Amino acid sequence: MPSDRLPAAIRAPFEGRTWRALGYVLIGLPLSVCWFALSVSLVSTGVGLLVTFLGVPVLAGALALCRGFGAVERARARALLGLDVAAPEPVRGRTGGAFSWMGAMLKSGASWRHLLYAFVHMPWAVFSFSVTVAFWGWGWSLFTYPLWQWTFPAYVGQDGIQLYGDGTHGLYLDSPFEVGVTSAIGLLFVLVGPWLLRGLVAVDRFLVAGLLGPSRPASRVTELESDRGVLVDTAAADLRRIERALHDGAQARLSALAMDLGLAKERLAEDPKAAAVLVDEAHGEVKLALRELRDLARGIHPAVLTDRGLDAALSAVASRCAVPVSVDVDLPARPVAAIEGIAYFTVSELLRNVTEHARARRARVDVWRSGDRLMIQVRDDGVGGAEAAAGRSLAALSERVGAVDGVLVVDSPAGGPTTVTAELPWRA
Repeated sequence: MPSDRLPAAIRAPFEGRTWRALGYVLIGLPLSVCWFALSVSLVSTGVGLLVTFLGVPVLAGALALCRGFGAVERARARALLGLDVAAPEPVRGRTGGAFSWMGAMLKSGASWRHLLYAFVHMPWAVFSFSVTVAFWGWGWSLFTYPLWQWTFPAYVGQDGIQLYGDGTHGLYLDSPFEVGVTSAIGLLFVLVGPWLLRGLVAVDRFLVAGLLGPSRPASRVTELESDRGVLVDTAAADLRRIERALHDGAQARLSALAMDLGLAKERLAEDPKAAAVLVDEAHGEVKLALRELRDLARGIHPAVLTDRGLDAALSAVASRCAVPVSVDVDLPARPVAAIEGIAYFTVSELLRNVTEHARARRARVDVWRSGDRLMIQVRDDGVGGAEAAAGRSLAALSERVGAVDGVLVVDSPAGGPTTVTAELPWRA
């Protein structure tokens, strides 16, 4: 768009981001005053009543009200600042009763952080509101001064803005040069104002994210619970895949083998040649069943991975790939079996995608250690366009890698090449 060619300093006063931040600051002061007044009133009342039992429910109610304030502030930050902060962990009593809930509320660190936000944000809101209104009001007023300077002689009885006056003498901004300088100063305020505003709301972003979100231990617990769910689902999917492969593949072939051998046994005395043909067919079924069982076992955890490590196992995978693949594994030692297995599965899945979808002429696999991370990179010169969208194999692979605190990054522009990088934690 043509506006994108303008310098950022000129675009800033007219960008939607700036006006949303302005709305955030202007709305923030009355809300913050309200939060502060109610919080101080209820908390001071609750503390004063602690000599009786009534102080406990009042304090618990004050903290619950502060959590409600926090929900409003998170929604406001999400809508106007684009800051998406998750809600803190809910307060649950052990027994579900009122007394249990009050005790849990008073022991909740997130609730006290919400109260601290109500106390801290009010003076900051006053400061940011004052500075913003001053810069914004003076900037646009002075910048547009040539448009409304005529109102002074028409309605006020003076030639322009008065800079100095002692009753007998006065200095007014009324000449064309003075009006132009005033407008230029206003333009400077207009151009600086958005950047100052963004600096002010950066402090608001910090306060909302630091005081109104979940604590780090709680976030980590939620993340671990999610990862555990992913691992359970992945294990269940693998079991279903193995069961389906056994039922549709090796089991069916072994059943056919048993029938062929039974027929051969019946015909052995009457028609030895027909029996020999059936035995020969059964022999072929046995070899196919063994091959399928080997492929299935190799997909779960190949023996070469256990015996010789990633280098040999990935070289074996590359040799079976329809696309020529070069493998370079540079590791000072072997990682733990769990990480080694995930690394093997990741490369196997990526090479399978290269074979089925990439239409590539060659591919390359690099594995190395960087600090406390095991790095895996698979590149191909195919048509590109791969993405880790929901419901696709790359999305499932990303979830499996993320379940062990790993990261999967896909760089696949249309037309190629495709580079998929996976980071896994290094545990020797």
